[in-house]
Amino acid sequence: MSKSTFRDWTLTKLDRRFGLRQILTHTVLEEWLNGSADISDFEKTVLLLLKERAALHIDYWNEQEYSLNVIGQVLFLADFTGENFNAFAGRYVSGKVDEEELSGNPDGLIASGRREPEIPYFCLQEYKKERDPQGDPAGQCLSAMLVAQVLNENLRPVYGCYVQGRNWFFMILYGREYAISNSYTVTHDQIFDIFRILKVLKQIIIDIAEQKNAEE
Repeated sequence: MSKSTFRDWTLTKLDRRFGLRQILTHTVLEEWLNGSADISDFEKTVLLLLKERAALHIDYWNEQEYSLNVIGQVLFLADFTGENFNAFAGRYVSGKVDEEELSGNPDGLIASGRREPEIPYFCLQEYKKERDPQGDPAGQCLSAMLVAQVLNENLRPVYGCYVQGRNWFFMILYGREYAISNSYTVTHDQIFDIFRILKVLKQIIIDIAEQKNAEE
């Protein structure tokens, strides 16, 4: 059995190795991106502050500074802490996909489990640079999503996001097909769309967790 890390993969390599197919869009992705969620006045105020902070500093921050000042703040505001799931960062995950053992430490995970991630529902990969990043952030995110799919026993779609500079891209994997959204720019008013999409994701995860508990 071959072994590799998420950082070894690009979209092209994943397509060839695992028979994946990128499609222009998917019903699951469209329903996620177009879902509705309320944004309070307090949340709007914080998001406006984050947008202005990013516009001033994003070209000079390194990856850790960007994550600390914006990405982490947006995820915290969306509040992915639940009774049966939580947000995790840099946790090790691994799984066997078609006799290939994939492993790594995604920048972000939303998974079942309170203290340790169990079954991932959402994977995030972040890059500071908009030009010439080291590796393929979309491929790295998708490879982590493949492991999440295996851990979910292929029962449901897997959700993901990669951040490249000021641009956020959302993606889904369902079976051997995946779709990637157009970019959402965090330094523009699209930050409100980014936040809304994350809040819709939270409700999706709540529904998955409740369904899982009902089945047990």
